[in-house]
Amino acid sequence: MGKELPIFSTATPSAAPEQAEKVIYSRVFCQRDNSPPLRLLVEFLRMRGQAPIIPSGIDETALDEWAWVQMALSYQRDRKPIQLFCLRDRGTYKDVYDQEKAQFSELLSVHDGIESQLVRSYLTDCRFILTTRMIEQDITDEGYDFNGWILEFYQEQCNGIVQIDNRGFYSPKGELIVDMSVAVEDSPHDP
Repeated sequence: MGKELPIFSTATPSAAPEQAEKVIYSRVFCQRDNSPPLRLLVEFLRMRGQAPIIPSGIDETALDEWAWVQMALSYQRDRKPIQLFCLRDRGTYKDVYDQEKAQFSELLSVHDGIESQLVRSYLTDCRFILTTRMIEQDITDEGYDFNGWILEFYQEQCNGIVQIDNRGFYSPKGELIVDMSVAVEDSPHDP
């Protein structure tokens, strides 16, 4: 069973928004059995010139946990943190993991070609999904870069393939290999 780390915001609380905040999700479908401890991600980010801000209420030993489920990392104190979720093929959020795999398998079913076959094989062999969630109105260029480094870490360390909502799937070289922006734009919207 995964350990759910508490989420503490490092940003200053603000007034309640009038409408729901739009979010951007990105994922890495990983073939490695387990997600590395968060401490390795934090060290990777620091080696890349980033300064990840860990919530002050987090016990440092929690960063060494292999079975983590949820965490928030900030890239600037005045910005909302990027939420990280680790959905596994076993344990606490297996149902969400199964839903994500099924949803993306269905979306990929309309695509043909070598690239989409490659992505489908990643989904088939996926053991966990690293998901990041960012608030669209709050994210800056630095935040996108920070998120990119997180995705790269999991792609490299966990034999993963990156997916970004409203865009598609990316190769390890950062090239869009399955464009899913058209499918999103053409999908019906509720009135």
